[in-house]
Amino acid sequence: MTSDATSAGGGPPRRARTCVRCESAKPVLKRPKTFEAVCKQCFFDTFEEEIHEVIVANNLFRPGEKVAMGASGGKDSTVLAHVLCKLNRTKGYGLELFLLSVDEGIAGYRDDSLETVHRNEKQYGVPLKVVSYKDLYGWSMDEIVAAIGPKNNCTFCGVLRRQALDRGATLLGADKVATGHNADDVAETVLLNMLRGDIARLGRCADIITTGSSPMPRVKPLQLAYEKEIVMYAYFKQLDYFSTECVYAPFAARGAVRDLVKDLEAARPSAIIGLVRSAQQFRVAPGETKGQELQRCGRCGYMSSQRVCKACTLLSGLNSRKAGRLLVCGEAP
Repeated sequence: MTSDATSAGGGPPRRARTCVRCESAKPVLKRPKTFEAVCKQCFFDTFEEEIHEVIVANNLFRPGEKVAMGASGGKDSTVLAHVLCKLNRTKGYGLELFLLSVDEGIAGYRDDSLETVHRNEKQYGVPLKVVSYKDLYGWSMDEIVAAIGPKNNCTFCGVLRRQALDRGATLLGADKVATGHNADDVAETVLLNMLRGDIARLGRCADIITTGSSPMPRVKPLQLAYEKEIVMYAYFKQLDYFSTECVYAPFAARGAVRDLVKDLEAARPSAIIGLVRSAQQFRVAPGETKGQELQRCGRCGYMSSQRVCKACTLLSGLNSRKAGRLLVCGEAP
């Protein structure tokens, strides 16, 4: 007898299927980005090395920097914390790392996910800072939804969350914020900006280092990592993360775009990376959009591209509604 297995019916011998990398271990998944069938260890090694290559190629960090890692307790931020802590140790980045969480005040969701973040703090030995909407703005997200209804809550949450991350990072003395945005997230944002006709944002939404209207740089080490691979990495590593969706997510416009991106990827594998790469190549023609310089908000003193920052504009409407009247546009609160 030969050592090769024979096919049923006496056909020619078939070689046992093995990992395309090490050619010895049994593959556990086919990578959606490269279509390679790889074993668990080779998947770990290549996944981590690809993130390292993104960090090095884009000069995301400098030795001695303080980096606040956005931590929601979900799969993306948990994988970010796990991998960045490991690479900082094994590759000698020389970073001082922190976990930074935002408590939006969503009962049955954020309170539970913060329990996961507190466990991550102990698991990775990284200091944790939590900032809350209630402390920063005087409103919890649940209170905002009760006041305005569920339709536009994601607009409020996005604006307030971005500023809360900046404020938390400033309190930590951080040099920049690292977020867990993955390739799927970026592809969704590209499509959203295309559908809205937002040329300015389309030109920068795939930037791996962003500033926008914030003085605090943000970096996205996972930008070229597929969501599926992040899920599998967390699963195989048995990482401690929170998987419940935000209770207000069903009202978000992004949900329909997320489904569209998944359909595109199913019909044309690599569509996600294609969208990201296309946006990275996109450049706004000179004079097409007007650049805006940062200035201090006339109300809260925070950096903004407008005289009054978006957060103060939204909060002004909420506070006037709470007082029993609606502000006329341009009227002082």
